[in-house]
Amino acid sequence: MSTTPEPALARLRAIPSRLLAGAALVADRLVGERLAAEGSHKWHFAVLLTLAEAGPASQAELSRRTGIHRSDMVAVLNELADTDCVRRDPDPADRRRNVITLTPAGGRRLERLDALIREAQDELLAPLAPGERDELTRLLTVLAAHHRPVHPRQDEES
Repeated sequence: MSTTPEPALARLRAIPSRLLAGAALVADRLVGERLAAEGSHKWHFAVLLTLAEAGPASQAELSRRTGIHRSDMVAVLNELADTDCVRRDPDPADRRRNVITLTPAGGRRLERLDALIREAQDELLAPLAPGERDELTRLLTVLAAHHRPVHPRQDEES
């Protein structure tokens, strides 16, 4: 029995899209498990981080900034509001809209989630040297930017 992979399997294992998909599954699992241990998920992290870095926003703006569908955003914000991580206030310019603001409790939760995300990244990227991690991030950023839609999806407009 040979320990060398069959040529067809070697080719299959070297297809970039398969490698990316496999790595994405592992990354999603690692992040998901860590955040779940804290009673959170990746959308909580995305909203808290976006509010911390870009400031208060309407639900529609948060949806655009994070890529979370508007119908899902309501549930995410309800969960975050129930734990006092965000506050909803009427928009002074348009009383029909709410402005979502990060609370001090939300800032503390973000710090905890950020640490968990870093742990997951460290586990995922463990076989890579620091320079290789930076290069991988740079290359993935190039790919993501290249394939980002030119036009927003219908559900993200307005």
